[in-house]
Amino acid sequence: MAAIGSLVFCTDCGNLLPASKGSDRNVLTCDCCGAENRDTGSKTILTNSKPSDFPSFLRQKLQSNVQNVERHTIQRGSKADETCPKCGGTQVTYANVQLRGADEGSTVIYTCECGESWQENN
Repeated sequence: MAAIGSLVFCTDCGNLLPASKGSDRNVLTCDCCGAENRDTGSKTILTNSKPSDFPSFLRQKLQSNVQNVERHTIQRGSKADETCPKCGGTQVTYANVQLRGADEGSTVIYTCECGESWQENN
């Protein structure tokens, strides 16, 4: 019988045996020829990899084009005729930012002089 990772094969016919239990005492019976085989499958499979193990030009390109937006750095200067839900004021400032995917609409963040802030997805 041969084992490759967690796959165990019959020594008589080479058929793939039922799932390994990871114990040498376990006996696996071949569904094809009926031969009994000791379970020699590995008990634990542990793999470790880092993104740098598989370099990708596309991943590097995407990471360099990510835009981080922080609320306190959004420039608000444009005025809009919107009604504030808190104080009822009719003049508010707004900022247009792209918070969702590029194929989706932008998000408009409104701010009133009273300090109330709300957003609307386009």
